[in-house]
Amino acid sequence: MLQGIDGLSITRFHDRQLEQGGEVQQENASPVWASIAANHRYNTLLWNEEDKARRTDVGAEQIAASKRLIDQHNQKRNDAVEALDEAILTALAEVTPKAHARLNSETAGAMIDRLSILSLKIFHMREQTERHDADAEHIERCRAKLQRLRTQRDDLVFCLDRLLTEAAAGDAYFKVYRQFKMYNDPTLNPYLYGQSQAVVPAEAMQ
Repeated sequence: MLQGIDGLSITRFHDRQLEQGGEVQQENASPVWASIAANHRYNTLLWNEEDKARRTDVGAEQIAASKRLIDQHNQKRNDAVEALDEAILTALAEVTPKAHARLNSETAGAMIDRLSILSLKIFHMREQTERHDADAEHIERCRAKLQRLRTQRDDLVFCLDRLLTEAAAGDAYFKVYRQFKMYNDPTLNPYLYGQSQAVVPAEAMQ
């Protein structure tokens, strides 16, 4: 079952990883925890690269390189969400949903992904409240935003715990939903597969 997998444990893990500036090793890491860690790692890489992509003091080539990295990190982030849902559902494999069980439209993995992003927002918003080069109005505005972010995370923790509890009892269930990021697939993105079709062999031109 899902022992040790709950909203508070997950948010504490997210926060520790950010505070220590790197990956936190989880003892006896299960497939669920491995996917939680991977998802948070790629969200962190995404956050940092998104900041770099908005610089105005570098050339277009560096911005383009950042955009490509963002694309790669985002794909791996989504892969980790799907792996997380699969791992949770595997842990719940012995539970048979009851006849009245409700289908939750949002998966547990998607909710944990949102918790990861909220932890990043909280971490960086808190940094804004500690700046010495910003005026009092900026600091106060960021403190208010920080409080809202914490409330949003608390609410999401409650909803995640409810889903996991109900899923373990057979009162709720969710499915693995594939993202099918078409722009990353060279067989589905017309600007990618169109390039190969546009190339005319030299012998055909003779």
